[in-house]
Amino acid sequence: MSESAGRIDAEQLRQGILKGSIDTVIVAFPDQFGQLMGKRITGEYYLENSTVESCSYLLTTDIEMQPQDGYAVGSWEQGYGDFRIAADPACITIPAWSPATALIIGDLIDRQGQEVAQSPRAVFKAQLERARDLSSHDRSPQKGFVPMAASELEFYLFNNSYKAVRNSGYAGVHPASSYPVDYHILGTGYDEELIGEIRRKVSASGIPVESSKGETGLGQYEIALRYAEALEAADRHIIYKWGAKTIAASFDRSISFMAKYSDQDAGSSCHVHLSLWGAKASPEAPASTEIANLSNLFWDEKTGAGSQLFRYFLGGLHALAPELFLFFAPTINSYKRYTSASFAPVNSAWDYDNRTTGFRVVGGGSSFRIENRLPGADANPYLAYAATLAAGLYGIEHKIECPEPFSGNAYSTHAFTPLPANLAQAAENLSNSVAARSIFGDQVVEHYVHQARLEAKEYARVVGEWELKRYFERI
Repeated sequence: MSESAGRIDAEQLRQGILKGSIDTVIVAFPDQFGQLMGKRITGEYYLENSTVESCSYLLTTDIEMQPQDGYAVGSWEQGYGDFRIAADPACITIPAWSPATALIIGDLIDRQGQEVAQSPRAVFKAQLERARDLSSHDRSPQKGFVPMAASELEFYLFNNSYKAVRNSGYAGVHPASSYPVDYHILGTGYDEELIGEIRRKVSASGIPVESSKGETGLGQYEIALRYAEALEAADRHIIYKWGAKTIAASFDRSISFMAKYSDQDAGSSCHVHLSLWGAKASPEAPASTEIANLSNLFWDEKTGAGSQLFRYFLGGLHALAPELFLFFAPTINSYKRYTSASFAPVNSAWDYDNRTTGFRVVGGGSSFRIENRLPGADANPYLAYAATLAAGLYGIEHKIECPEPFSGNAYSTHAFTPLPANLAQAAENLSNSVAARSIFGDQVVEHYVHQARLEAKEYARVVGEWELKRYFERI
């Protein structure tokens, strides 16, 4: 691969800088909201120093970049010193929408040279390490699981630019379509210039796109990314979101990944597809992380159905979903999406190919996988992936049998533990979860619980448009 497109390695990056085809290197890390934060540095400087400084306050602010008290990772009392972003040489991308530029996702490092445990990528990497340390329960002695994952991510496309939407006070948005375009070839064709440009440029950046389609809301779309090893999949997800917004802005249009931008339209989801892979059982196929030498451990070839490992994994998801829900629904707005008959789940039921359940099981053989339908499009992919994997591994470790599949309309049942109804309740569930604290550690749990409580407190303080419309004159 040349350094002009897609994913490259460290030597290709060096050569590109020396030849002058790359003059800017973005070194960035994913913050707790799923935003890329970092610096653009010159190529020459990057060759001298691949680690850049970033202020510790970046993990203590709200989304408006206002520092908040009460975090262990940084405070005014600690002086808000520097963390470092250590570039990951395995994640170098040449984004097709940003000329002469390389993006490197990095890991946040503290003053002692350790990864900052509360940073989202570190949270997920800890669960990947846990997966590697586990033995397969329905296969032979080899150690380690290789999680494979992919994101289906929905969004709304508007004919306004981001600047125009802001200037209108977020009241004058114009969705791209005037009627639902779910699977609609004619209706989606009117936006194909932009949506096609996103598909092409994202794919050209080493992030393979499977498809795009219309969704049920006015101007709502979905772009599905190809599956990959799970850390790669999370990195692809966050780069894709940056690219989609940047490309839309170049057309003077805007994209929103809010979970529920309007009470009149459907919510936007992030369906997380995940399976565990491991070394093939045959002795001539040695253990490797190469997909050619791996097989899907969720599938039992002898029975032609899900394996015991799959059932334990699903059992863990079912058991811990209410406790880890904050990682699937991290904002005040997230909870507006979960309504009956909306294609957004309201419980942790599971079934085969059933879009009313929280966990939909699809495929067969190598494609057999769990589709976690709980996360919204506003979910941080590293945290949503981490929670999905963590719960499943917990089920394997504790041999938690999954319940029977729920056949029919899962909106009609009250047989399952309720999911949190709002952000404050999700924070309490996570805070009180013994399992979550044993899996992630107290410092991670306390960090994200504190963030959610601050957000809920701020929301409770603000007078909104709904209240003014309802009470201003008539109360």
